[in-house]
Amino acid sequence: MAATEGDWAAQTADTIERVIGGVRGKTSEPVERIARVVVYGLLAAFLGVAALVLLAILIVRVLDIAIPGEVWPAHVITGGIFTLAGLLLWRKRRVKTVPVRRT
Repeated sequence: MAATEGDWAAQTADTIERVIGGVRGKTSEPVERIARVVVYGLLAAFLGVAALVLLAILIVRVLDIAIPGEVWPAHVITGGIFTLAGLLLWRKRRVKTVPVRRT
């Protein structure tokens, strides 16, 4: 009788461990994965914006040295570069078409 009681306790412990592991696998792990994606995505976005700002400063400084006179031509050229890049990206976008429901 002592052997069956030990088996019952081990089976109960295994069942509890399996159920809790299943619940954790369906709740905590996906939330943890989503949180990791959000944190790393925000970090990448902040670093990307910082790199873009530093690039704009670098372009203005280099153009200011290369073009004698006032600094405004460097700003105009830098603005033109970013405007053309934005227009190019705008043109490459993909627009989702929404089907029209006829009633």
